[in-house]
Amino acid sequence: MTQNDYLQLGVFLVLILAATPLLGLYMTRLFSGEIGWLRPIERPLYALAGVSAGQDGNGREQHWSVYAIAMLVFNLAGFLLLFAILRLQDLLPLNPQALPALPSDLAFNTAVSFVTNTNWQAYGGESTMSYFSQMAGLTVQNFVSAATGIAIALVVIRAFARKSAKTVGNFWTDLTRATLGLLLPGAFVAAIFLIWQGMPQNFDAYTTATTLEGAQQVIAQGPVASQVAIKMLGTNGGGFFNANAAHPFENPTALSNFMQMLLIFLIGASLTNVFGRMVKDQRQGWAILATMLLLFVAGVLVAGNIEAGANPLLTALGVDPAMGNMEGKEVRFGSFTSALFAVITTAASCGAVNAMHSSFLPLGGMIPMLNIMLGEVIVGGVGAGFYGVALFIVATLFIAGLMVGRSPEYLGKKIEAREAKLAVLAILISPMAILVGTAIALVTEPGLAGLLSAGPHGLSEALYGFTSAAGNNGSAFAGLTANSVFYNTALGIVMLLGRFAMIVPVIAMAGGLAAKKATPASAGSFPTHGPMFVLLLAGMILVVGGLTFFPALALGPVVEHLLLAAGQTF
Repeated sequence: MTQNDYLQLGVFLVLILAATPLLGLYMTRLFSGEIGWLRPIERPLYALAGVSAGQDGNGREQHWSVYAIAMLVFNLAGFLLLFAILRLQDLLPLNPQALPALPSDLAFNTAVSFVTNTNWQAYGGESTMSYFSQMAGLTVQNFVSAATGIAIALVVIRAFARKSAKTVGNFWTDLTRATLGLLLPGAFVAAIFLIWQGMPQNFDAYTTATTLEGAQQVIAQGPVASQVAIKMLGTNGGGFFNANAAHPFENPTALSNFMQMLLIFLIGASLTNVFGRMVKDQRQGWAILATMLLLFVAGVLVAGNIEAGANPLLTALGVDPAMGNMEGKEVRFGSFTSALFAVITTAASCGAVNAMHSSFLPLGGMIPMLNIMLGEVIVGGVGAGFYGVALFIVATLFIAGLMVGRSPEYLGKKIEAREAKLAVLAILISPMAILVGTAIALVTEPGLAGLLSAGPHGLSEALYGFTSAAGNNGSAFAGLTANSVFYNTALGIVMLLGRFAMIVPVIAMAGGLAAKKATPASAGSFPTHGPMFVLLLAGMILVVGGLTFFPALALGPVVEHLLLAAGQTF
C-alpha cells in the first residue's frame, strides 16, 4: 500500500465520522416525529392505507408480535408484486428493447433477492430487465427493503431506550418515515450528483454504434442514476448493468466511485449515533461504531496489502511486483481502491462491486467473504448492521456475566435466558444456511455443474455464493453459473432464511427487553462504552466467525493460497 492509499482510507474514515453525528441527529428527530415538513405528507398516506396515525402522529404502537406480522405481510406483498412484474415484463410498458419475461425460477430468485435487500443478480441487468422492471420493480424494493431494515433497527433501539414498555413502535410509521424522510431525499441528492458526474438518466432506446473495426456495438443506457443512488444509500447493491460499478456508465469517475463508497456506509454508521441519542448516552453509540470500524480497518489493511502485492506466478515471469495484482481490477482506480471497495461493500452488506472478487489473490478474496460470514455487523446493511451487532452485544454480555458471576445487563436491562437464546438462534441462522447450502451444492450434480473452477477455488465459488445469499449481501465471487433452477431455488431459500428467520427472533428479543424495567447503573455494572467493551465485542464476533467458518475457509482460500505459492492454479 502506498501513501496515497493510506490517505484515501483516512479521508474516507474522517468523512464518515464527521457525517455520523449530523445524520444521526436528523434521523433521531425524524423517527421521533419532530420533522414538521413530513407530517402533511405522511398523514394522507396513513389515512389512505387505513393506518391509525395516533394523536401525536407517531402511529398507534404495536406489540412486537403485531409489528413482526405487519413486516412479514408487507414484504410478502412486495414479493408477489415484483414476481408478477418480472413474469409479465413483455406485456408491460417502458420496454424499448422488447425484452422477454423472466422464467419462473429466475423471477422467484430475483424477487426474493430484492425483497430481502440482497440484490443477488443471476441475470445480466441491461440484457434482461426492461426500464419498467428496473424502476417500478427493482428500484421500489431498493427503497422499501432498506426501510424495513431501518425499522427493525429502531425496534431494537427502543428496546433499550424505553422503560418497561409493552410496545415497540409502529411498523407503518417507521417504514413511511424511513422512505419519505430519509431514503427518498438522500437518493434524490445522490442521483443529481451522479448525473453531474456523467451517469445516464433517460428512457432512450439502446444505441447501436459502429466501432473503428466496423463491428456493431449496442450501448445500453436508461434510468441509471436513480437506481444507483438508492442501491448505494440503501446498501442494496443490485446493478443496472451486469458489470455493476465496474461499468463506466454506472461509475463514471474517481469521484463518483468515492461518493458511492461513502453512501454505502452513511446510514449504517449513523444509526449507531441514533442509538446513543435515544438511550441518552452517545458514548454507547460511539463504542459500537468503534467496534465496527476496528474490524473494517483490519479487513482493509489485510486485503489492501495483499492486492497491492504481486501474484507470485506473474513475478516468476518477470512482471514488476510494484504493479500489484491487477487481474480483474478496476484499472481506472487501481488495485487498492478496488480492494477498498470490496471490503466496504461486503462490510456493509451492499454487494455492489467495481472489481471481480474471484480474481483477487486467495487471501485477499477471503476477506470480503469473511466480512459477510461475521454476521453482517461491520456497519452492515442499513438497519441490519445495527440489529446484527445488537445480537452479539447480548451474547457477549451474557457470556461475560457468566464468567464473572454477575447478572448480565446492558443499559440497565437484565439479559436473561430468553434474550440469550433468541440472540444465539438469530446468530446461528446464517451459518447454518451457508454451510448446509454449500454442502448440498458440492455433493449434487446440479450444484457442481454451476462451478467454473475445480479444487479449492471451486469450493470458494459455491461457499461465497451461499455466504452472499445468507448474509443478504448480493456480491458474487464470479465463476459460479447461478442462473439455473438449482441455484435460483436454493439461493432464494437461503436469502429468505438469512433475512426473515433472523429478523423475527430479533423482534421477539427486542419485545422482551422493552418490557423489562431498567435498573440504574451501580459500581458492579460492566461499563459498555470504553475500550475494554470494544475489544470484548470485537473478539466475540471474531471468535464466533472463526470457530464456525475456519474449516471451510481452510479448505478454500487458505489451501488455494498455499498451492498458488507452489505454482498451481485452478
